[in-house]
Amino acid sequence: MALSRKKWNNIIIFASIFMVAILTLLDNEREKLPDDAQPLFDDAAPLQQLQYDDFWLSEGGFSWQCEASILNCDEWANAWSKVQISPIEKLIPPESTPHELVIQIQDIATPQLWLFYRQQGLLKSPSGNWYQIPPSLRASLNPIISAASQ
Repeated sequence: MALSRKKWNNIIIFASIFMVAILTLLDNEREKLPDDAQPLFDDAAPLQQLQYDDFWLSEGGFSWQCEASILNCDEWANAWSKVQISPIEKLIPPESTPHELVIQIQDIATPQLWLFYRQQGLLKSPSGNWYQIPPSLRASLNPIISAASQ
């Protein structure tokens, strides 16, 4: 049973519309934050300084200041200052190597050492609690480094 050209065209059109609808639905769902997501920093405890391995950023009055090799300083600082996290009850610790994240919060004298598992979007607090960063927020948490400085 051979299909005519018209039937093949209709099948292709239907499949294309179906694929676009599914991809649109997935894209809309990916951008949503989980219901239990909450900001890591807020107006009462804003981010003042952050050190991500050897890279740093600091709130300098009216704007953010970063290490000279970081090309996306403002975007990187805004992403970290507005990051949202969801608590995780039980977790098997990832086997990848964590990045050290030293966080200084305004009006708190001692900095906090967090561990950041970039690939999984996981944060481990100094008290041992685990948090997950939603996938839609993870990409902007990585600094863009100047190739000339490496």
